[in-house]
Amino acid sequence: MPAPDPSTVRLVGPWTHRDVSANGIRLHVAEAGSGELVLLLHGFAEFWWAWHHQLRSLAESGFRVVAADLRGYGDSDKPPRGYDAWTLAGDVAGLVRALGERRAHLVGHAWGGLLAWTAATLHPRVVSSVSVLGGAHPLALRSAFGRSALRRRRSQARAMSHLLRFQVPMRPERWLMKDDAAAVERLLHDWSGETWRREGDFAETARAFRNAMLVPGVAHSALEYYRWAFRAQFRGEGRRFSDAVDARLRMPVLQLHGAADPVVLPSTAHDSAPWLGPRSRFETLPGVGHYPQLEDPENTAKALVAFLRETRQPQ
Repeated sequence: MPAPDPSTVRLVGPWTHRDVSANGIRLHVAEAGSGELVLLLHGFAEFWWAWHHQLRSLAESGFRVVAADLRGYGDSDKPPRGYDAWTLAGDVAGLVRALGERRAHLVGHAWGGLLAWTAATLHPRVVSSVSVLGGAHPLALRSAFGRSALRRRRSQARAMSHLLRFQVPMRPERWLMKDDAAAVERLLHDWSGETWRREGDFAETARAFRNAMLVPGVAHSALEYYRWAFRAQFRGEGRRFSDAVDARLRMPVLQLHGAADPVVLPSTAHDSAPWLGPRSRFETLPGVGHYPQLEDPENTAKALVAFLRETRQPQ
């Protein structure tokens, strides 16, 4: 069976699909609503559809909501380079401007959360607030990964052991795509809470994510994020990046975390405190794993809407 065309990820719903040129590449976005811009950034092995619940709920709450396919994913461009945090943060800042806005509220899941935090540090003028779901500050993750293997039985290093497995050339790509991307569904199952796994929405999401992973170029591009993050630690660019993001944000941060997250442990997420901006807060969703926006969309929407309304820009 031939690989799916990139346009197959443009699923129909109460949103509009379009392409936007930003930071030298073409990014596909899905958009709904009007008001202040909320830019949604997905995580690993996902695509814009990871936010289909929030596209509806945030638009209904009076925001202009845009969910993007990150560089290398979905129907966005898949260039051979540019998967370093500097360039990816530039994609985010460039996308805000290309959408015709001066500022945006950034909402990111996992890798998207890292990018939101990075973009807010490196490009603060275009960011009104940051919401991070199932994620932590880049330096909190680096610190936890380095020390926890020795100090914690259920360590962050063990929880993110996939980062090391992904460094091998080509084999991870084949693993991700084998049997119609069955590995994507296994990761979704293993990283989510028990309740959601038994619901029909889980099966629908797994099918969508598997299909999106089979788009040519996506598997390699998705793994390049992890490869840069690991290898940069041994290079000068990694030290420069750490120095650049080692600053408290100017804007408020909402951390929304599943209490049962097995990938980014809640203790690691709490370690992000030194980099939080003013009026920040941490909220936990009981029984939820690594995917708050999918596992508990109702409470995720309540938390996001309340936070976004508090951080609206004065007219």
